[in-house]
Amino acid sequence: MSRRRAPLAVLSTIIVTAATLTASTSAHAATTTFTPTADTYVDNGATGTNYGTSGQLGIDNSPVKRTFLKFTVSGVSGVSNAKLRIHTDDVSGAESPNGGTFRAMSNVSWTETAVTWNNQPAIDGATLGSLGSVVRNAWYEVDVTSLVTGNGTYSIGITSGNIDGADYDSRESGATAPQLVVTDGTTPPPGDPVWVGAGDIADSGSGDTATAALLDGIQGTVWTTGDNVYPDGTASQFSTYYEPTWGRHKARTKPSPGNHDYNTSGATGYYDYFGAQAGPSGRGYYSYDIGDWHIVSLNSNITMSAGSAQEQWLRQDLAASTKACVAAYWHHPLFTSGANHAPSTATRPLFQALYDYNADLVVFGHNHQYERFAPQNPGGSLDNSRGIRTFVAGMGGAGAYGFGTIRPNSEARNTGTRGVLKFTLHSNSFDWQFVPEAGKTYTDSGTTACH
Repeated sequence: MSRRRAPLAVLSTIIVTAATLTASTSAHAATTTFTPTADTYVDNGATGTNYGTSGQLGIDNSPVKRTFLKFTVSGVSGVSNAKLRIHTDDVSGAESPNGGTFRAMSNVSWTETAVTWNNQPAIDGATLGSLGSVVRNAWYEVDVTSLVTGNGTYSIGITSGNIDGADYDSRESGATAPQLVVTDGTTPPPGDPVWVGAGDIADSGSGDTATAALLDGIQGTVWTTGDNVYPDGTASQFSTYYEPTWGRHKARTKPSPGNHDYNTSGATGYYDYFGAQAGPSGRGYYSYDIGDWHIVSLNSNITMSAGSAQEQWLRQDLAASTKACVAAYWHHPLFTSGANHAPSTATRPLFQALYDYNADLVVFGHNHQYERFAPQNPGGSLDNSRGIRTFVAGMGGAGAYGFGTIRPNSEARNTGTRGVLKFTLHSNSFDWQFVPEAGKTYTDSGTTACH
């Protein structure tokens, strides 16, 4: 199945594989992308200078420049394949006849704002791979499966023996930051993969206990649509409320943040609790693949306007995907009939980008209830040919909200029944099922084809 894609300059980017990737993965294996927790380079022409905040990473042999990358991997159950992806800077001189030699490092305690030539960590491990000629503004890949074997922290050093060195983008560069793409080695359960979750989850009540019990009996990847813990997203509240319930499924959870998570400045409780599972560098948006699906977790608590960093990243991410079907999720709903929170029109540029790339499914939270909409375009009109089916899934445990004016194209609604929303992701369609807490009878189910 082909997926129509909007034209973007990013499509001209070149992708070159440094080594043949021989590891095979299950059709249902989950792929997670991590960005560095630290990266920097050193220069023997400026032995006391730190380049930790630079947007560029240099390798060279005259003067000698060496690059250091550090990644923290979490939430995976075994690794079947790991590849390092790096992007050459879009500046004159970034190209080189030698893209560098990539080696493992034993030192994982260095910090990017402290490393200089004078105190640099040793590049002392096995050679992972090397690159030949590299051109400006291009992605390259190196197989690092021999190093990345599971959850943990890993350092990689890059050197060059050529006096015409290469320049790569650092984690400060945004969408072209280095990436560690890890394919989970877990053997999936029989059948098509399951993707299950809810939002507005853990507080001092017992609702999250009831919904976590549902997850105990459902295999698959868990997602959250924000407001993971109430009232303020503090580290203590994550420890006290979330950890004993949904926290037991943390290793398989792909979260997104809500406004209550941001009641703690910078949502530090959220980011510290989930770590790399919350996406790179505290930005709160990231993507991963499950089977034939590409899935995007977005952050509706930061700027989402057309041209913003998040919106541009989303378009580039969608353009790069080759999966047949696409889903996304975030906290504030563009479409909702809830009485407590009106539709969040600020999210429309994200929905527009997804619509432009023929996405199939979007899930929201924020209103503490369940609602299903027919496929719609970004303006909220019924669109059975290219429209995206949306759900509000804010029934993860917090107290229920009521409904106000019922919005056009709202097809199913419930409040007062906590539960989880279970999707089965087929190769060209998805099934949905509202699974209610014990003792309740409301349910909703159906199927929709991918575009």
